[in-house]
Amino acid sequence: MTAETEPTSEAAPTTDGDTIAVAVAAARAADAKDGEAIEVLDVSGVFVLFDAFVLVSGRTERQVKAIADEVERVVREETGRSPKAVEGRDSLHWVLLDYGDVVVHVFVEEDRGYYRLERLYGDVPRLQWS
Repeated sequence: MTAETEPTSEAAPTTDGDTIAVAVAAARAADAKDGEAIEVLDVSGVFVLFDAFVLVSGRTERQVKAIADEVERVVREETGRSPKAVEGRDSLHWVLLDYGDVVVHVFVEEDRGYYRLERLYGDVPRLQWS
């Protein structure tokens, strides 16, 4: 793990390098489209199927679409991976990109505030992505 991806909490993450590469690529892609409150959570100690969640907010449905599209493009270019499933493209309030070990959640701000996933998983390590 590089200095850029050191956890911000005291617990050491258990995610592998490929997982971190996908999560960091997704976070940086979201940032490039002005995504807000971007967090990368190491959920490997909570779930068997997932190792990381990337959470990001957009101000409008249009921005949510732009962020999701950019994440998909950048992750494919940088890691060669495409999502196994994409949910929410019809409503654009909460788009979920499922990469298997990494799940990217792109919310409209109001929906993120309602679901509060970072509070639900408040005790998991955060990974530094910037």
